[in-house]
Amino acid sequence: MKNRIYNRRHLTASTLVLLALGCLSAANPLEIRNPNGDFIPSEKEKNVTVVPADTLKNGISDDLGTSVKVFRSVVVDNDNNKWFITEKGIVSFDGKKWNLHNKNGKVPTQDLTDFAYEVNPDGQKLWIASSKGATVASLPLDEGTGATTFGTENTTIADNNVIKVAVGKSHLRWIGSVKGVAGFKDDHWLKSNYGDIYPEELFHDYPITSMATNAEGDSVYVGTKGAGIARLQRNDVDGITGASVYAQWGPIKLPSDSIYSIFIAPDRTKWFGTDQGIARHIGNLTLKNWTVFTTKDGLADNFVQAITADHSGKIWIGTKKGISVFDGVLWKSFTMDVKQNSNNILCIAVDKTGIIWFGTDNGVISYENGDFKGYR
Repeated sequence: MKNRIYNRRHLTASTLVLLALGCLSAANPLEIRNPNGDFIPSEKEKNVTVVPADTLKNGISDDLGTSVKVFRSVVVDNDNNKWFITEKGIVSFDGKKWNLHNKNGKVPTQDLTDFAYEVNPDGQKLWIASSKGATVASLPLDEGTGATTFGTENTTIADNNVIKVAVGKSHLRWIGSVKGVAGFKDDHWLKSNYGDIYPEELFHDYPITSMATNAEGDSVYVGTKGAGIARLQRNDVDGITGASVYAQWGPIKLPSDSIYSIFIAPDRTKWFGTDQGIARHIGNLTLKNWTVFTTKDGLADNFVQAITADHSGKIWIGTKKGISVFDGVLWKSFTMDVKQNSNNILCIAVDKTGIIWFGTDNGVISYENGDFKGYR
């Protein structure tokens, strides 16, 4: 394969450029309490809080009239509705009732992989990734909602099989397919100029697993399965340029080159979840200020599938075996009673009131003021 930057033999220091990012302002340590009001001990004390099974609240199946289990992606809109990608299509929760949105023929309901939320002068929109392309649909999502699907025939998207989508500021949207990344700015598609650095074969050999924009939205971090993180940016002539790569052989202090979640905090700290722990990067020097956290530091599990921050700045992560929260100093973890709730956390979002929502492979979990609730 020619010019494949991720080949260890061909990677050079010139690909590791400086990033203009801010520094971490660590959140003040705050006590987290479990549903029984007890302080959650740190990993130093070798304890993990187990949430009892009686937290389960029935509701999803009753409201929808069908069983929905897998909640793989979540966003919250300006009206505080929670939107989930599931195996049955798009499901929303307004705080009282669960709804399945499968009546609009313009909005795909199968093979959905991800979505992102956008607010622009035309209103609230969802960008939906599926095997048919990238679909943008207006909210509220009902039978008459306007929707448009973008694919290889009418855009610069390299393949209709879209895996991830991310929305930045200034109406810049990023679409990751099985053959690479496309960008849509305002009403036109950006030209891809990164082929010499990130060839199409790269994304075939190392599929895209996660995406997140920087604070300004004009750069996107693309996580892959086995090739670390590619950073791409919009250039001055409305093209997409390869900016840098984060990979273990950089050398960069990543616990693994398989990246399953990315979160850019409001203070510009970058968090990368892998299958062997989570990495935090602070500041503007690519090779410095990296910290790796694993189960030895208090994580519930090393396979990190989702990351976000709550309103107080604490970092929440979802793993294959439970939930962990970082207060700036210590990690504390929760595991659900597996009789009724799942510990396989696939996605996380914080709503307008501060409630944290976790999508799992067996329903939804919420966390508010020390209490967990499960929905199935």
